[in-house]
Amino acid sequence: MLALLTGTGLSAAAGLNAYIPFLLVALLARFTDVITLPPGWGWLESWWAIGIGSVLLLAEVVLDKVPAVDSVNDAIQSFVRPSAGAVCFSATQAAENLDNSAWMQENPWVGVVLGVLVAGLVHTGKMAARPVVNVSTAGTGAPVVSTVEDVFSVGMSLVAVFLPVLVVLFLALLGWAAVRIWRARSRRRGQASPRGSRRRPG
Repeated sequence: MLALLTGTGLSAAAGLNAYIPFLLVALLARFTDVITLPPGWGWLESWWAIGIGSVLLLAEVVLDKVPAVDSVNDAIQSFVRPSAGAVCFSATQAAENLDNSAWMQENPWVGVVLGVLVAGLVHTGKMAARPVVNVSTAGTGAPVVSTVEDVFSVGMSLVAVFLPVLVVLFLALLGWAAVRIWRARSRRRGQASPRGSRRRPG
């Protein structure tokens, strides 16, 4: 059960920022005993993986705060974020000290599928919401929203590893935010439709 909550939380965090949960797992595995990765996942805590992840995180943090560029970045990340979610879910599922569930250990494909689905769902919401924020704030909201997403990704990643039972609460907050943004987007479309449907008199 713990591995399921941990993997879900890390995957959701990856949907917002692929590299924050990735680096958290890598650094904890390398420098602490909190996560002990099996041999097949040893590459995750290697210096080259940590180095590449750090460079990509820096680029993500910068690009995601520039209006218009953030949408292009989101399109590129459509493959990266679900993949990162799958990696984080599968890696923590394989870490024996997080869960002793024999079923989870014997079915590693579950982590891959759930990681892709959770991260992909969060990423889709983020990708749909960002243009709404940019248009409604004339681009000034992009760096603010991006910073909030980064902070939320860090918080969810830490909770997923150290207090996985609270992952459900974080997911509920994320869902609430998604609903609010979706409603705002629907209202904007509703207000624009009457103007767009007016016809000139013949």
